[in-house]
Amino acid sequence: MNPPALHDPYEAFRHPAFRLFALSYILAIVGSQVLSATVQWDVYQQTKDPLAIGLVGLIGAVPVLLLALPAGHVADSFSRKRVLLITQIPLTLVPMALAMLQARSAHGISLIVTLSLLGVNAIALTFARPARSAFLPNLVPRSAYPNAFAWMSSMFETAAWVGPAIAGALIVFDIKWSYLTSGLCLLGCLMITVFLPRDTPRKEKTREPGWQSLLAGLRFVIDSPLLIAAMTLDLLAVLLGGAAYLMPVFAERLGVGPLGYGWMRAAPAIGAFVMAVVQAHRPHSARAGLTMLWSVATFGAATIVFGLSQNYWLSLAMLVLIGASDNVSVIIRQTLIQTLTPDAMRGRVSAVNQVFIGASNELGGLESGVTAKFFGPVLSVVAGGMGTLLVVCGVARQWPQIRRLGSLKDLQPLHETPSQRDEVASSPAGDSTSP
Repeated sequence: MNPPALHDPYEAFRHPAFRLFALSYILAIVGSQVLSATVQWDVYQQTKDPLAIGLVGLIGAVPVLLLALPAGHVADSFSRKRVLLITQIPLTLVPMALAMLQARSAHGISLIVTLSLLGVNAIALTFARPARSAFLPNLVPRSAYPNAFAWMSSMFETAAWVGPAIAGALIVFDIKWSYLTSGLCLLGCLMITVFLPRDTPRKEKTREPGWQSLLAGLRFVIDSPLLIAAMTLDLLAVLLGGAAYLMPVFAERLGVGPLGYGWMRAAPAIGAFVMAVVQAHRPHSARAGLTMLWSVATFGAATIVFGLSQNYWLSLAMLVLIGASDNVSVIIRQTLIQTLTPDAMRGRVSAVNQVFIGASNELGGLESGVTAKFFGPVLSVVAGGMGTLLVVCGVARQWPQIRRLGSLKDLQPLHETPSQRDEVASSPAGDSTSP
């Protein structure tokens, strides 16, 4: 009997294309996080109205709801590298334009102009996300998928805490420098993307025409119990329990300035970064489904404590715990999506995931802004955390497959017809649902 293979925590980094992709990804996330933190602070300081922050979330959600499925179709029909290059241009120009307008205006940028530019940014992001997500699995072998996703999550969280911390420090001096830094990071991402390997999208043997092709990813997710359960869990948890858009309000409530606000925005990402590194260095859980459910429950409980806290350091600690618990579910969900989905459909399934998760982030911002406006920020966050706990119970009951999900290493791609998919899902190798 052969001894079990040793776990290689740096397996994905053995591949040069992954290292280049990772560097471009870090710059993209730092740039987008600096922009997000800066805009939310800027809008709230000008309006002192949480509903205005909610409008920022709405602007980000609308393009996802309307264009995510076409964006996934584009990612599966054209070169994903080319899609990234094209979308990176407006993503770079938007923060540059905000920096220029901020420098020329003595009274700040009008809300209408800010929201219009953010709309352009959101459209570009909607097309970029499925292309980037579907591009990654072509850079490493299948055996390295969990390791690659763990490291990508780690890098995302690193960039996601570095970005707001940078924004908080730069806002102290002049907000235009924060916008400019965002643009420079995204310009660097664009330049590195040029050197990524070329890719040729794999065509399905029987390409479905028109709307049938656009909806193929949605049908695939609905017919896959593990995918629909994981996406629904994250969608409702983020929609109800997300407090990121109210950070400027809570920073004011706790009596901290832009620097304290920057660390509050960074705290969830710091927790997620630590957890991602831990997950990359340890063998994968043999009970991934239960691990995911408990992590989302922890996310909800920490959100409740954060909403009730009147101490800055306790609030920071809860935000760190929120990020750490969220990272566990993110890595499991991303591994499920990329491993169970055939390559020819990864763009469309990633687009469906963007609707579930990306739109829920932005709509969660709208929900937080509206409820904070009428019921106060504390009740808004606490009720959201309680709702997250109820969601965990509901998903675990509705889709028992998620409770029985075993090791992610045993996952295999699902077939595209319902009958084939059911056959795969019923076998231990298909979804690792055996106890």
